[in-house]
Amino acid sequence: MSEKIVGVNDGIGSLGASGTAASRLLSATNIWSDAPLPAPAPAARPAPQPEPAVKPDAPLDIVVAKAAPVAPARARSEQWPPRKLSLALQGGGTFAAFTWGVLERLLEETDIEIDTISGASAGAINALLLACGLAEGGREGARSRLNRFWVRLMHEASFRSLMLIGGFSPAGSSVAFGPTLRSGQFDPFDLDPLRQAVSRDINFSVLRHARCPKLLIAATRIRDGQQQIFGNEAITADVALASTCPPLVHCAVEIDGEAYWDGGFGGNPPLLRLVQDTAATDLLLVQVTPTRDSYVPITLAAIDRRLDQIAANAALNVEIAAIEWAQSHMASPLRLTRIAAEDSVDGLAQRSSTDLGRGFIRLLHRSGREAAEQWLGQGAGAGAAPAQALAPSESVLA
Repeated sequence: MSEKIVGVNDGIGSLGASGTAASRLLSATNIWSDAPLPAPAPAARPAPQPEPAVKPDAPLDIVVAKAAPVAPARARSEQWPPRKLSLALQGGGTFAAFTWGVLERLLEETDIEIDTISGASAGAINALLLACGLAEGGREGARSRLNRFWVRLMHEASFRSLMLIGGFSPAGSSVAFGPTLRSGQFDPFDLDPLRQAVSRDINFSVLRHARCPKLLIAATRIRDGQQQIFGNEAITADVALASTCPPLVHCAVEIDGEAYWDGGFGGNPPLLRLVQDTAATDLLLVQVTPTRDSYVPITLAAIDRRLDQIAANAALNVEIAAIEWAQSHMASPLRLTRIAAEDSVDGLAQRSSTDLGRGFIRLLHRSGREAAEQWLGQGAGAGAAPAQALAPSESVLA
C-alpha cells in the first residue's frame, strides 16, 4: 500500500516499495485511492434485430479490471506458536497493565522473535519499554524494565503517573484547566518531570541499534488531525510524551515545530502501517479498551467513560475492516489474531482507566499473563489453523 493510503507523514520517510507480502497485499488493493472512477461507457443504441443482444431483465454484468496477482514473498506459516511475531499495542490508561502481563508471558517463549511493534498512548510506552529492554538486555532485560515501570507506577499512584500513560482519554472531559491550556502559555503540570520519568526507564539512543525491534509510535498532529507515525530514528522523549498527551490535562507537545496530542485519536494502535512494515506473517493485536458494555449509561461519569471507550476503538475498527477487505480480495500469508482484555477481566467496561489501585493493576497483569498463556496454547489440536481458536484470544482474520 502506498503512503497515501495510510494518510500519514512519518518520521521514517516514504514507504516506497515494501518487500513484505503483507505490504504487497494492501498495495494491490488500494481501497483508499482518490483516483476518479472511470466514466461509464455510453449506452449502446438498441439493435434493430428482433431479439436484442442483451435482454432488459438480464442482470448487469460489470467487469472490473483486477491487478495482476502478486506472488507472496513467503507461504503462511502453519507453525504455532509463531516463530516471528509483530505486535500492535493499544493504549487505554491503566488498562495497559493487561498488556504488561501479555508481554511478560510472551518474553518467556524463547523461540518467538519480536519483529515490529506499533503503539499509541500507553501502548506506545509499553512498546518502548519492550523494545529498549530487548535491545539492551534481551528478554530478561525487557521483562525487568516493564516490571520496574509498572511497579513504580503503582507505588507512586499519582496524577502525574496517569499523565505519563495517557490516563485521560481523548473524549474525557472530567478534568480540564480552562481555555489557556496551550503550548507555551500555560501548563499546570510542567512536562520536565514527565520527560525525566520516561528517560529514566527508556534509553532512546538504543532504539536506533540494529538489534532493536522496529517501532511505529503514533501521535496526532493538531494542525490537520492526521496521524503521525515515528520510527526508531525519530523517537525521543518528546515523541513518547506526544503519544500519551491528553489534550484536556497538559499542553500539546511540540516536535520540529509541529504540535501533537495523544496518538489514540488517529490509530489506537496503528495497524495498517504495521501490516505494511512487518516482515512477519503473524500479527498479534493486544486490545485493552472494552468494545462491549451490557449497560446503558445514565450518569455523566458513565456516559463519559463509554464515549471514551467508543472513541478509543473507532479508528482501530476501521483499520481492521480495511485489512479484512484486502484479505478477501487476494490470498495472503498474513495471520492477525487478537487478545482482548475484556474477555479476561469481568466488568472491565465499568472500570476506570485512571484506576491506579494496586489490586486492580495486579489483576490486569495477572489476567494478561493468563490470556497470553491461552493464546500460546490455542494451536494444540487445532490442525493447520491455530489462529481460529477461540477465547480469550479472538481471530480477527481467518
